[in-house]
Amino acid sequence: MSHTQSLLRRLFTTPYRPQPLMRSFLSRGQTQEVSSARVTVAVLDAAESDQVFGVPLARRGIQPVFLRVENRGTVPLRLHRVSINPNYFTALEAAAVNHFSIIKRLSAFGLVGWLVLPLLALLPLKLLTAHWANLKMDDYFRSQAFRLRMIPPGESSEGFVFTPLDAGTKSVHVYLHATGDSLDKQAARKFEASRATVAAHSEQLTTTSQADVSLTFSIAVPGISADYLRKDFATINAPGSLVNCDVPTLVQRLTEMPATTTNRAGTRHGDPVNLVVIGEFATLLSAMSARWDESETITLATCWKTAKAFLLGSQYRYSPVSPLYLFGRSQDVALQRSRRSINERLHLRLWLTPLTFQGQSVWVGQISRDIGVRFTTKAWNLTTHRIDSDIDESRDYLVEDLIEAERIEASGYVGGVGDCDASAPRHNLTGDPYFTDGKRAAILLSTSRTPPRFVAWA
Repeated sequence: MSHTQSLLRRLFTTPYRPQPLMRSFLSRGQTQEVSSARVTVAVLDAAESDQVFGVPLARRGIQPVFLRVENRGTVPLRLHRVSINPNYFTALEAAAVNHFSIIKRLSAFGLVGWLVLPLLALLPLKLLTAHWANLKMDDYFRSQAFRLRMIPPGESSEGFVFTPLDAGTKSVHVYLHATGDSLDKQAARKFEASRATVAAHSEQLTTTSQADVSLTFSIAVPGISADYLRKDFATINAPGSLVNCDVPTLVQRLTEMPATTTNRAGTRHGDPVNLVVIGEFATLLSAMSARWDESETITLATCWKTAKAFLLGSQYRYSPVSPLYLFGRSQDVALQRSRRSINERLHLRLWLTPLTFQGQSVWVGQISRDIGVRFTTKAWNLTTHRIDSDIDESRDYLVEDLIEAERIEASGYVGGVGDCDASAPRHNLTGDPYFTDGKRAAILLSTSRTPPRFVAWA
């Protein structure tokens, strides 16, 4: 079809042309296997979503997640879509959000369509083809969705789950319930009539529940320029400088770490270094990405996004985080958890240390909670985020959050910050007061979802 023909068709009708055979996103997919299942997960970026589904899903805040589940066990498996995201969209809901509307189709006529009156005679055709396109869209979205059904042993199922949009690293938790054999009517009657049958069935449920599959995927999705991409973690510490610590040595070395961050010159004290995280970077991103967002680098574009969010009181989940300094460099990783607006968020900064524990990297950092904005002469833009002065609350929030996410193996506390009371607080670089019990939360991350082995509270 020529360009002119395509243009005329779009002007006079409402075409809908998804591309179901486009599967380039699978190149970024990840596969995990256990004895009873093999699961593949891939996340589409904005351009891929547009191609596969024929409409700009990302503009409507929708992100398709592709899953393929192969049942290699002996009992049926059933996917729990809520485990992937409790706010997922059904197939028809995702389609309805993207339906062609009368207003959208009228705008396709452009200025010429309003000035040249005869073209308005084509409006009924435009509306009729829009209706057909919407019906086609409904059918297509349903055909592409992951079917909510049991997957028998030896069989597989694949399709898309429509989730809220995430950029950067997306965490996908796949939970497959081992359902066991279905009860027929006769078995159901026996189940109702016999305590022995109830006990036997309960034993069967206990046995099959052990075959449940729980897998967590951490998948990079193109779309933002995360600040940590500028860092080469392999070269941060000089060759031969790594120190593998046992528990007493680790506690001592962590206690001796600097008490606070500084400005670039190292001449003024900033926020307290109240956090220790133990785990490789991939584990760190996987553990945090389900609930925390990455931070973009500071550019003109991201500054403009930040300014708009500030003026409109809206969210900007990936807003850049201002640099603080430790070990003579700005933070290696910055993560945040936004709330109602950009002025209300928790943010944390982490620096890689030359320490290792049980062969895993040790990070130290700072976490605090923004609770508003105030005027200051200590920042170039004359404004700064005001932090909650009870910084221990922010520190303990992260521990609780990771326990809830089942990504802590163990946690405790070490000294090194120095305590100060609310009646005599210390101040950060922008003059915000804070008080603390002087301890750092030390968190040993788990590589997969698991109940914590040990947690000690301050």
